[in-house]
Amino acid sequence: SLIGRLMFELPEEMGLIAVAVRQTQGKGRGGNVWLSPMGCALSTLHISIPLHSNLGQRIPFIQHLVSLAVVEAVRSIPGYEDIELRVKWPNDIYYSDLMKIGGVLVNSTLIETTFHILIGFGFNVNNSNPTICINDLIAKFNREEGTELKPLSADCLIARTVTVLERLIEVFQEKGPNGVLPQYYKYWVHSGQQVRLGSEGGPVAWIVGIDDYGFLQVHQEGRAVESVHPDGNSFDMLRNLIVPK
Repeated sequence: SLIGRLMFELPEEMGLIAVAVRQTQGKGRGGNVWLSPMGCALSTLHISIPLHSNLGQRIPFIQHLVSLAVVEAVRSIPGYEDIELRVKWPNDIYYSDLMKIGGVLVNSTLIETTFHILIGFGFNVNNSNPTICINDLIAKFNREEGTELKPLSADCLIARTVTVLERLIEVFQEKGPNGVLPQYYKYWVHSGQQVRLGSEGGPVAWIVGIDDYGFLQVHQEGRAVESVHPDGNSFDMLRNLIVPK
């Protein structure tokens, strides 16, 4: 991709973002194609993170910071605080816990002591199909609450997301995971949720939070809290979690 080639040719301190109106060659997790219709906010952002920094030592956290930034981009606007936009671990943006409204994909390349990171994020702003979009949620909120919140534009939300993300990265670099986790938990869909470990018939565990490296922490009755990873085969990253040995 053009941005992948460009990112090594620009001065270190210069940020780079590509914004697509429509995307047909998008890449999702595990080689899936990510199709993105009109009305979807789509961008690829390049950032550099020093290896010897809080975030450089915890690169998996970046996808969580981006998901949080998308949600905050909307919910930090005065009047929009109660729009039901949430984060789903590890890399989705959801309407409540009901429906996916966007996602994040992160690619990182370590060159000497710097991570060059390409962040792709997309979320439905103005397209009611194939699922639901942010402006649908705003219209629904207006109907239910008698408010007159204006619809939002993809450009405005991409700009706000990048601004919020920069601030989240600064806080993370200064304070580590605890600087951002309270905010993340405020918006995540998993409080008190149950998952099965290993397979459909595996033991039940409760989601507790995420650990210092961004992996999910679960608690089985009578056992210590453990960190788990997705098994990599499942479309929904919260099915069939495995405990790394």
